Amino acid sequence: MAYEFLSSCSSFLITLLLLIVLLKSIKLVFSKRVRLPPSPWKLPLLGNLHQVGSLPHQSLHKLAKKHGPLMIINLGQVPTLVVSSSEMARETMKTHDLNFANRPHFKAADILLYGNLDMNFAPYGDHWRKMRKISVTNLLSARRVQSLSAEKEAEVAQLMDKIISQASSSPSGALNLSDLFRNFTLDMLYTAIMGKLSGGEEGRNETFRELIDENLDILGGFSLDDFFPSMGWLTSLLGMDERAKRTFRKWDAALSKLIQEHLTRNEGNLKADNFVDILLSLQKDPNTDMTLTDDHVKALLMDIFVGATDTTNVSLEWGMAELIRNPQVMKKLQNEVRGIAAGKSMLKQDDLSEMHYLKAVIKENLRLHPPAPFLFPRETVESCEIEGYHIPAKTRVIINFWSMGRDPKVWDNPEEFQPERFVNSPIDFNGLDYEYIPFGAGRRVCPGIQFAVSTLYLALANLVNRFDWKLPDYMKDEKEIDMTETAGPTMKMKTELHLVPEPRF
Repeated sequence: MAYEFLSSCSSFLITLLLLIVLLKSIKLVFSKRVRLPPSPWKLPLLGNLHQVGSLPHQSLHKLAKKHGPLMIINLGQVPTLVVSSSEMARETMKTHDLNFANRPHFKAADILLYGNLDMNFAPYGDHWRKMRKISVTNLLSARRVQSLSAEKEAEVAQLMDKIISQASSSPSGALNLSDLFRNFTLDMLYTAIMGKLSGGEEGRNETFRELIDENLDILGGFSLDDFFPSMGWLTSLLGMDERAKRTFRKWDAALSKLIQEHLTRNEGNLKADNFVDILLSLQKDPNTDMTLTDDHVKALLMDIFVGATDTTNVSLEWGMAELIRNPQVMKKLQNEVRGIAAGKSMLKQDDLSEMHYLKAVIKENLRLHPPAPFLFPRETVESCEIEGYHIPAKTRVIINFWSMGRDPKVWDNPEEFQPERFVNSPIDFNGLDYEYIPFGAGRRVCPGIQFAVSTLYLALANLVNRFDWKLPDYMKDEKEIDMTETAGPTMKMKTELHLVPEPRF
């Protein structure tokens, strides 16, 4: 019996071995038949992770210079397509847009966003379409953005007052603009989507600011699940997702409290004059086909808080840094803005339509310093071919706009800050000009373009109209401003920006 058992085991093992060899041979034959995009050399298990440094957008830019604008790498066990040129961006976000419209699964996002009930991380499909429609119609459309002009102008006026107040009380006169811009964008966004609530705004905003920073740290950090899916079971076993779970509980408590404040303030009669009230009204609308639970509402609110706050303040930070480093650009911009302002201390949204150089400055700033150097990651639904290369299904896709903005084939002197390149240029950031897509393109283009850009125009115009700016006494030359970038979902300045304002009014 023992002999027969051993004989049966031996036969089974030999059969299994032959089957493995056969499958390997089939895979080898198939891999030779298909032509994958160029790839750097990789290590077993780690893949190309060792080649992605502390600033991934720069590391992948260097690799693309060697291997081409369509490059496939392995981030651990995950095959990842890296797109680094306008031609390849057009292929992925226009020619094959539907196939590239999905989102990869990220463990932290799944935990934080109620199982991806939001808009940004939601897989492509009916749910995503409904969430996008709700957000665009009720907050991000051009009509809605225009209706919020008075609220935005009030927040910009408060920013100007804070600058004057803090400058007068600062011994050196130097202000931390990075900090001021963070608070301004959160105040502005809070007012736009929540409306004004009575009392406690300062403490509440500090809570949301801390939660936003925590979300960005978690989403930009390393998660074993996201790079080694076969080892994902270790994440829960070792408690590696506890930080995300703690942050989720804090968000849930803060957003639940905020919703309850709206219900209490209105005593059940929602006025529908802000985004939260509109969402709560939709919950009770019997004529809508959209099912909106409290979790849907909170996921959408978290989406907008995290997605809109940091990107706006980061753009203002880089923009002011570049203006100080390029005095001739600052002077030219001030001449345009002050000429149109004609002595007014505060500019409104309607004053900006003829400020063409202002718009060129904003465009150039987004080219050179995109707040999100990688556009939101995508994932292929099915396999396809691009430029004769086979792109497998379920391939993660990274579009390196930071690299695209430095393409010498498209941009003259790409490392230089030259707003003139956009003067009288038809290139815009609406997602139709693939050499310039700071907000993405295709079906998953950022829906908040109008909201973000109108805020940048209004804030920057008033900053250069209301004040003259100079360096702190401890800096002798504008080139001393540290323009080093930090890693993360948003590309901040490594050193916070301190400048001295000289009020004109």
